[in-house]
Amino acid sequence: MTIADASRRSHGPVWALGDYTVIGTTLQIVAEELCEAVDLRGGQRVLDIATGSGNAAISAARRACEVVGIDYAQPLLHRGRARALSEGVCVSFVGSDAECLPFPDNSFDVVLSTFGVMFAPHHAQAAAEVSRVCRPGGKIGMANWTPEGVFGQSSKVIAAFIPPASNHVPPSLWGTADYLDQLFANQVEVSSQKRTVMYRYPSVEQYFSTLRNTYPPFINLFQNLDTIQQEKLGAALCDLYQSRNDATDGTFLMSMEYLEVVAQKI
Repeated sequence: MTIADASRRSHGPVWALGDYTVIGTTLQIVAEELCEAVDLRGGQRVLDIATGSGNAAISAARRACEVVGIDYAQPLLHRGRARALSEGVCVSFVGSDAECLPFPDNSFDVVLSTFGVMFAPHHAQAAAEVSRVCRPGGKIGMANWTPEGVFGQSSKVIAAFIPPASNHVPPSLWGTADYLDQLFANQVEVSSQKRTVMYRYPSVEQYFSTLRNTYPPFINLFQNLDTIQQEKLGAALCDLYQSRNDATDGTFLMSMEYLEVVAQKI
């Protein structure tokens, strides 16, 4: 099965596999820093696109904003609601697709996405929706994995086992300033900087096992490989991760590079 075949499936069921929250909550710090970068103010209306289990949505709600989080994976929305309830913040979680947002033009003061909208299949359409629902003068904040970082390099390793479709556009392009300028041409003024977030695990094997058993795209990927291919891909990915291991004490410490984007709608 190729990525082309997989892309014909609904993305919702894929992201409903496993438990993304296990990986997602390790990235909470990115959402907190993004909310600071866009300089949220109390009372602002905020949309978090592809919210997952609510990292950025909850971060914005902590800052007294009026927040809506959208995602097409219903299990993640349930987890987001539970997290918001347990933390005593108010977030409206809505089932929706990033490429067809159910909101009028200029509905939000701030639009956020942490490692979310970059996975929409049709980049131009997703970018147009992001811009459409943000009011003139409003801000757009995103955290996107870069091609040079571990995410982008992992995609190259995976492509050696499952070649991408001819029309596939890598999600990590959202992690490049030039591509964002192209996507949002004449709609927003984009500023960005590369940042890193650290992954910390007892060993590279435990990190890979966590991905293999909880991260939805990995679960979907390995389900479509035979046993020998699974073993070879797993070994290739572990080799990549080990090559990026910064720990010197026998544990696993890996720097994940991403592009922090703060844009203002014209």
